[in-house]
Amino acid sequence: MYRVLALDGGGIRAVFATTVLARLEEALPGVLARAQLLAGTSSGAITACALAAGVRPQDLTDIFLTQGPRIFDDSWLDDLRDLGGLAGAEYGSEQLHRILTEIFEETLGVHRLGDLERRVLVPTFDLDDGDDPAREPGKPRSWKPKFFHNFPGPGGDADAGIVDVLMRSCAGPVYFPTYDGYVDGGIIANNPAMAALAQARNPATGSQALEDIRLLSIGTGQSAAFVPGKHLDWGYVRWAKLIVRLVIDGATSLATYQCEQLLGSHFHRVDAVFDWPMALDEWRKAPQLKQIADELPLDGAVAWARRHFAARSSAATA
Repeated sequence: MYRVLALDGGGIRAVFATTVLARLEEALPGVLARAQLLAGTSSGAITACALAAGVRPQDLTDIFLTQGPRIFDDSWLDDLRDLGGLAGAEYGSEQLHRILTEIFEETLGVHRLGDLERRVLVPTFDLDDGDDPAREPGKPRSWKPKFFHNFPGPGGDADAGIVDVLMRSCAGPVYFPTYDGYVDGGIIANNPAMAALAQARNPATGSQALEDIRLLSIGTGQSAAFVPGKHLDWGYVRWAKLIVRLVIDGATSLATYQCEQLLGSHFHRVDAVFDWPMALDEWRKAPQLKQIADELPLDGAVAWARRHFAARSSAATA
């Protein structure tokens, strides 16, 4: 079996995912260590890379709970400068960069993706490939998705700085400025399960047979949302308020559907729908998220993980 763990993005909602992971680890000690590929987007990328470096999920929960106020610190000066989010990003990225440096470089001693103990995949989106050495000569400059990974061989990103990679994946539009020309991986793969499946199948990286792959996908919870009306004659202004969330939520559901169709019972998804709004930056509601994750029924997830993740086998390596 080739085991894959995929972790959605969601800002402070990562508390939900890390709490679920802690409960799975408590029920099946050592189960998370059996994942050979960890894929994560945005805050899910932070979780994936930290797990790959040996951090316990319960410690990650504590980090998100305590550092959320620092990451999403919107000072009056920043509000004045960006006109309350109308003329600039809601938050600066300096605090997030500082926190990631403290965690990975100073505490864990991890500087590059190649320093991690296990394989990781981190989606992000390059707004201009003009400086990309891999761009074909004469090909027009364009934006494109980028999937950072630490698999060996040509095309790998083992030498990429881990803080830089995570900052690129966490640069959520509206919330944070772009980072080095990249925006949040949630634009193309907020749920990275399908990207991880493709990477596991790729002959140049995972090279795994479809029937050997077991994929556990962990969400960060979604707020129930709908748009009433059968004929909406809206323009840019009305759609602009919804489009980012529509794209992210839609792509998340699409990846789940695709993995279900391709993997069947070899795929399992854990997520929840909230009946109250929960934005990516609402750190004050993080304790509520943890409570929801603590009370979420996980019997099915534990049974699936016991069979497909915890069971000993001649696991493939890559």
